[in-house]
Amino acid sequence: MNSHQLPVVIVTGASSGVGLYAAKSLAARGCFVIMACRNLQKAELAAKQLHIAADRYAVMELDLGEQHSVRAFAAAFLATGLRLQSLVNNAAVYLPRLKTPARSSQGYEISVATNHLGHFLLSRLLLDALVQTHTDQPGSAPGAPRLITLGTVTANSEEFGGKVPIPAPADLGDLQGLEAGFLTPVSMIDGKPFKAGKAYKDSKLCNMMMSRELHKRYHDSTGIIFNTLYPGCVADTALFRDTPKAFQRIFPWFQKNITKGYVTQALAGERVADVVLEPAFAASGVHWSWGNRQVAGRQAFSQPLSAKAVNEKRSERLWELSERLTGL
Repeated sequence: MNSHQLPVVIVTGASSGVGLYAAKSLAARGCFVIMACRNLQKAELAAKQLHIAADRYAVMELDLGEQHSVRAFAAAFLATGLRLQSLVNNAAVYLPRLKTPARSSQGYEISVATNHLGHFLLSRLLLDALVQTHTDQPGSAPGAPRLITLGTVTANSEEFGGKVPIPAPADLGDLQGLEAGFLTPVSMIDGKPFKAGKAYKDSKLCNMMMSRELHKRYHDSTGIIFNTLYPGCVADTALFRDTPKAFQRIFPWFQKNITKGYVTQALAGERVADVVLEPAFAASGVHWSWGNRQVAGRQAFSQPLSAKAVNEKRSERLWELSERLTGL
């Protein structure tokens, strides 16, 4: 594994969509990519179909919805002795048609368990590995390690400028559901009745809040770069496989022809790789965006986050409760 000692990047959910194309771009740019996925056979096939060089990747099992799997993955990676250059928290589940919540084996609503708690636990378990990499190679290429998390426009009202109403917008309330233990009958972070689409948006809001909290707690002391990004509207990935078939046809068309916000999986993957590798993205504590409309030569910019995402008191409490729910 990685006999050439290339910079090692872990990408969660790399068997399809943005994660897969990010893995392809990272490998092409000289990285060794750990494709962390639930389905190993699917990931291997996808890597071969995209012609990712066989000596530039390895597939490892990771189910972010199950905390024992997260811990097992982290232990297995650390046992390899590889230096971790970057972690890309990309994987997500989106189950908008559920009427009642699906739950992890811990009993937590599955969107939050996977998208937020799984990535929170993974980030914490691998943080020391990122620190060690920076300690071993201070100031040398490819620069400070990075922990990059995928956000979403639907969890950040600032990205729409408040002009576009979002059904069931992300809202964590005062974290009442987490405070209560987040077990049956509780299924939402704010303790309110279950809404499947909102559960996804809430989990992605948590992702952006925790990236900011990681930056606040660790950047100055470790030099690690903590950022989030929204690579654009990738309207035709497997993330939408559980939406109605009509939506899967109409949504990409709508994004391509009406909003002009559509981004290909390949372009989104390149943007993720940029944020992971390029010096232009070396500032920490940033949410990178390319905007909601496609413009020739569109450049990335630092996108403000909503008041909900930058509430420091709530972020600190979310951190504490997430530690409790993951046993940290």
